[in-house]
Amino acid sequence: MKPVYRAFAHCTLLASFALTGACSILPKADPLDVYRLPSAQSTASSTRTNPVTWSLRLAKPQASDALNSAKIAVIPQGDLISSYKASRWSDPTPILLRNRLLAGFAQDGRVQLLSTDDSNLQTDLELGGNLQAFQTEYQGNTAQVVVSLDALLVRGNDQRILASRRFEVRQPLSDVKVPAVVAGFGQASDTLTAQVIAWTVELGQKSAPMKP
Repeated sequence: MKPVYRAFAHCTLLASFALTGACSILPKADPLDVYRLPSAQSTASSTRTNPVTWSLRLAKPQASDALNSAKIAVIPQGDLISSYKASRWSDPTPILLRNRLLAGFAQDGRVQLLSTDDSNLQTDLELGGNLQAFQTEYQGNTAQVVVSLDALLVRGNDQRILASRRFEVRQPLSDVKVPAVVAGFGQASDTLTAQVIAWTVELGQKSAPMKP
């Protein structure tokens, strides 16, 4: 073996040992607990004698970088935004809330022509908005889940804003362990969903185009 080649092979072998040693001392990533957004509502659709004739598209609400992720957000004090260690949602929070609203409308049964912004279907009305809060907040020794949505009802054919309203639900927590916190998010989301559905159906009946 030529001296230059022998030196190169020796260096390659040393580099290989070095990488192997480095890999053995790197910390292992903590396993993540992935949570769905729970719901206490029945999944069976209600039977309504007079369903509305207009269609509705559910759009993912806009959100800040802190909320537009799958992290379970928490504000432990002041203005500090953090997240629960080794726990995450199954989807980013805007998708979680949109899907909860979609399931709520389907369960309610009055609006039967439903779609989401994942499709490009024509629609009479669109429901979207801005997600202002989806987090746990601590105040002294107490904690609560806060879900806040600035909802927008938009006309489908020209994207004109027909109405807007802020919905905010605060769900107190008696237990601050992550499973109990997740349950609190589910309760708060159920309450907010019911409020948004009632508001949307009432305004939709006044604003959507009349059909034969």
